[in-house]
Amino acid sequence: MSRADLGAAVAQLRFRNPAKAAVLARAIDRTVQEIGRESIAVMHVCGSHEQAIAKFGLRSVLPKALDVIMGPGCPVCITDMPEVDAAVTLAERGAEVATYGDMLRVPGTRSSLADAQAAGATVHVVYSVAQALEIAAATAAEVVFFATGFETTAVATAAVVLAGEVPPNFSILSAHKYVPPAMSLVAALPDTRIEGFLAAGHAAVITGWKLFEPLAREHRAPVVIAGFEPLDILAAVLKLVELIRDGRHEVANMYPRCVTAEGNRVAQGQLWRVFELRGGHWRGIAWVPDGNLALRPEWSHLDARMRFGLRAPTPADQPAVATGCLCGEIMIGRATPADCRHFGTTCVPESPVGACMVSSEGTCRIWYQYGGRPDLAGATA
Repeated sequence: MSRADLGAAVAQLRFRNPAKAAVLARAIDRTVQEIGRESIAVMHVCGSHEQAIAKFGLRSVLPKALDVIMGPGCPVCITDMPEVDAAVTLAERGAEVATYGDMLRVPGTRSSLADAQAAGATVHVVYSVAQALEIAAATAAEVVFFATGFETTAVATAAVVLAGEVPPNFSILSAHKYVPPAMSLVAALPDTRIEGFLAAGHAAVITGWKLFEPLAREHRAPVVIAGFEPLDILAAVLKLVELIRDGRHEVANMYPRCVTAEGNRVAQGQLWRVFELRGGHWRGIAWVPDGNLALRPEWSHLDARMRFGLRAPTPADQPAVATGCLCGEIMIGRATPADCRHFGTTCVPESPVGACMVSSEGTCRIWYQYGGRPDLAGATA
């Protein structure tokens, strides 16, 4: 297929059609009525999903009995305080820290990278691990890449490591996380309301959709892989409530244009050659078994913790959260931003109390920007 033919084919994919959205919304409403309960709660685990849901006002067309909740799908929000503390410590010791922009203002136990930068430390905002490598190649100083994000960004980190062109002054402080164990943790909570999950399409491109079959069976909670356009999300929600209605604890792929059953085997191979699963604390939530992606021992020469003699965090290292901050409760579906006394008053993007207000993918930040549950009934054009 030529580039022109490919462009023409892509142009036919339209995912923001109001008429089709209305059809899907009516089908969701009928299915929820067929379930016949006053409250049904499902969870997605992706900040990009929440951005689309809020930006396009999708909750306004969903039945009131259906609660679509954002779970722990913001990598900045769940980066733990001791992990931030480690990055701040390295910056204060004179290393140049490179990280993604949202991480600068995330508070640690005593300060943030932005605070360290204001005090004279060198902190670089980068858009990729490759850019951090370029910084290291251009200086004699130690450069530490503070690596955050889920499977999708961890694969990029792994690919750079395996390329074998890492400068000797470059190391990695891994705060990468792995989502499936956190989904299992939420599903296993004794008081959970969650009856099914929407899984992030971009992560499933790498992992494949079959990865979620054990979770669906064990926790009797169907999983639907969803894309990121309004019609993608509505179609996935419809499929999810249909599976709940029928009592089918299965995985459905509603993003077939990108996601396959087995995923990207090459990317998976790179990921697991460089990283291994370890337990770790997710900020405000809990200790998540197998929730962290740590560098394997054979790559210890690139591990900033090993290079600079930093101890890995343990469950005993957890500091108290800000008084009244509900970020952790929000990320496991027990609360919404509107339940937090700080939200929109003492906690705003310019002066966040919790990490959920810092990141553009945090629930609180998104609800502050777009609103969370708009009621458009009676609205005029």
